[in-house]
Amino acid sequence: MAAMSSTPPDSPRQLIEQVRAAAAARTPLRITGGDTKAFYGEPVEGQPLSTTGWRGIVSHEPSELVVTVRVGTPLRELQATLAEAGQCLPFDPPHFGPASTIGGVVAAGLAGPGRATVGGVRDFVLGVQFIDGRGDWLTFGGQVMKNVAGYDLSRALAGAMGTLGVLTDISLKVLPVAPAEATLVFAMDQHHALEQLHRWGAQPLPVSASCWVRDTTATGAPELLFLRLRGAVAAVESACERMAREAGGERMDNAQAGPDWAACRDQTLPFFSAPSPDLCLWRLSLPQTAPVLSLPHAQLIEWQGAQRWLWAPASAATDIRRAAAAVNGHATLFRVGADGAPGVPRFDRQSSVIDTITQRLRAEFDPAGIFNPGRT
Repeated sequence: MAAMSSTPPDSPRQLIEQVRAAAAARTPLRITGGDTKAFYGEPVEGQPLSTTGWRGIVSHEPSELVVTVRVGTPLRELQATLAEAGQCLPFDPPHFGPASTIGGVVAAGLAGPGRATVGGVRDFVLGVQFIDGRGDWLTFGGQVMKNVAGYDLSRALAGAMGTLGVLTDISLKVLPVAPAEATLVFAMDQHHALEQLHRWGAQPLPVSASCWVRDTTATGAPELLFLRLRGAVAAVESACERMAREAGGERMDNAQAGPDWAACRDQTLPFFSAPSPDLCLWRLSLPQTAPVLSLPHAQLIEWQGAQRWLWAPASAATDIRRAAAAVNGHATLFRVGADGAPGVPRFDRQSSVIDTITQRLRAEFDPAGIFNPGRT
């Protein structure tokens, strides 16, 4: 097979030609955008197939709360356009660098602090166009919410890590920016923070994000719970007064809180700096009501208890995954340490039902197995 051009294709036709050539030769393809999430999932070997040349906002209908965008479009460019119309992607997609693209956002399926209250990436995907493993350019979904009959493949592509096809165009639901925002901070240990979050979660309060953190396991290290509230001005102000009165919280200046939430989203808070080169960053996905886990590692907790980050060596994989499974959750090796964590799977084992569905989808849309082989 001839070497591919180093210039990113600037049309679906060029992408289709590369996919068909790779399928004919059974050459693995490593689909890339801004490559800011290359660390996520199992390593992939293959011929690079860049989507960054196919970029631009196809249409934006502010009154309909819908935007259609090409996958190579930088995430920052899309967010700037939405901001001009007073709108946003409310699931707070992480950037992990200035080169992040909207295609990478959808393919990885990762969301930030707002995920627990508004939903994840797939909840905002209305439709997609993508190239399958035969080189066919397919369309699923559309630009309205009620357009799906049968299996919703457009949303199945969110988080599929490029294993089903090459995304080219994506239609997303967007939302207006909330009229008011405030952040409260509470001095609170993990047990009481989780209890308080569960209590507030059962009440009609405009909580849009939470972050509990203890940067180290050292005695006396501060333990803090941060809460972001968004909504109508009267609702936010009333909630701030009530929650501060109940739990003794203090209100932060939005000029400081805004960058802090962005740093939480993009994992640039001090917590996300590896305490030691040999440690790995683990992501635990748990029920919101899961209790404090008996794990001797520094933690950061988001999503009202449903997402928990910790630093631990790869050798702790069995203990971490056992603790997560005990509360009906699972653990992902999100970032490996300096040794690469050989022999430790990045993802927990899927149920046999999910695994069967996944394999059937891949066999249908990528029969030659050329797209990001081994990624998940």
